[in-house]
Amino acid sequence: MRHLLKRVLLCALAYLPMASFSQNTEVETPYFRPFIHFTPQKNWMNDPNGLLFYKGQYHLYFQYNPFGNNWGHMSWGHATSPDLVNWAEHPVALREDSTMIFSGSLVYDTLNTSGFANTKDGCLVAIYTAHIEGKKQAQYLAYSTDGGMSFTKYGNNPVIDLGKRDFRDPNVFWHKSSAQWIMAVVLPLEYKVLFYGSKNLKEWSLLSEFANQGDLRKPWECPALIELPLEGSNTSKWVLMLSSNGSTQGYTGMQYFVGDFDGKTFINLHDAKQALYVDHGKDVYAGIPYNGLPKERATLIAWMTNLTYAGHTPTFPWRGQMTIPRRISLRNTAGGIRLVQNPLISSEYLSQLDVFEKENFKIKNSLDLSGNMLFANNAYLIDVELEVKSAKKVGFKIAQESDSVDNKKNIMETKVYYDIRKKGLILDRHKSSVMLHSQFPSIEQANYDLKNGILRLQILVDKTSVEVFANDGLTTMTDLIFPSEKAKRLSIFTENGKSLVKKLKIWNLQKYEKSKKK
Repeated sequence: MRHLLKRVLLCALAYLPMASFSQNTEVETPYFRPFIHFTPQKNWMNDPNGLLFYKGQYHLYFQYNPFGNNWGHMSWGHATSPDLVNWAEHPVALREDSTMIFSGSLVYDTLNTSGFANTKDGCLVAIYTAHIEGKKQAQYLAYSTDGGMSFTKYGNNPVIDLGKRDFRDPNVFWHKSSAQWIMAVVLPLEYKVLFYGSKNLKEWSLLSEFANQGDLRKPWECPALIELPLEGSNTSKWVLMLSSNGSTQGYTGMQYFVGDFDGKTFINLHDAKQALYVDHGKDVYAGIPYNGLPKERATLIAWMTNLTYAGHTPTFPWRGQMTIPRRISLRNTAGGIRLVQNPLISSEYLSQLDVFEKENFKIKNSLDLSGNMLFANNAYLIDVELEVKSAKKVGFKIAQESDSVDNKKNIMETKVYYDIRKKGLILDRHKSSVMLHSQFPSIEQANYDLKNGILRLQILVDKTSVEVFANDGLTTMTDLIFPSEKAKRLSIFTENGKSLVKKLKIWNLQKYEKSKKK
């Protein structure tokens, strides 16, 4: 243990002492279980792995401890969904043996380039980092001939071994133009992405390197390279994403680069020192896109937490959840090409939910929406368009609990609002949680100008999380919250003036409880 306190934790757990993952609670917390965000039924979960759309199902593999809700015994858990909302969890797909099974990818080898398939339908191949504690990390293969339910480890592993202690997180996809498999994998401490090519997934050749650009404050992890459509055109660009985590002070989370990729080299189109961020909150990490989808349906899922307090989140018998799946694309802006994200909750699913709607009403100071029982359990999607007018601040107060003595004073709340003076969107979770950790309270800010004084927001609240999508998808903020069981009020507010709410829709996510009442 003393060695681990000095040694970095690897995969998505780099640079965090094992002691930070030692908090245990054995009191079940069903009121913290989200409705539409994936969580395992029990035990610890971190990075998404092997995201693959295959035969009508979205496969989600993830870093998993089969033996408890602290980090350790890294294996691949497994879940599937037909719609990215309703998930079925399956038995552990890849279990640790002499090595821990760290992060990686899953591909559908339709042409059987690997030779692993026993039918003409091809097979699924997992490419992952095998971690040998205190010695090294190398890239291994395993294959599945039963649709991803179980895997056989390749007998001639490893397929890439540099003899390094920090060499991980292979992201693999088929590159049609060069007719080869491409792997992006990182040397975290060297701030370097290595690109490899292979015709058969077994034999790999180094193609190029990408290094020392963007945000270099924390080591690089979990690379993902994907081609995305550029909105309003018939063209596309490539996006390279990287994760770096640690203290909420100087927090990085996920950064991205926009560029060109020719099957060998990735060229960043922006200044090498410029850092662009996937999310402006504190709780998005290790996100990767789905394989098996066309670029027009590109979909990203990330682990929703911060390594500083990941082991202290007060949930049991599980620990860890994923973000809502996000449709991603690119858009030309005055500042250059930027990533666009929107929550993927199908209109078909929303049509089955109870909804509150109201249009064209003025708001000054505060309007309590809690009289509508739809919002009584902190699980809803807000879609709002409002005209700021004279207000200096306007937004929502979420998961509020009033002081028992002074009912006008909140002892718990999470605020999401636009600040006119700062020209920024704010997410304030200083009073949002029962979790006691010095670095959990925070205020996030993302600056952008409103168009004609109109603020449009989508705010997804699901028990222990708030995800905000603003600026037509160009600005996202994601934070965990852990409100008390009494903190259930929702209100819309202004400060120092009035605003006009043009359209407001709020869906109750508690579909299943609604069904039971019928």
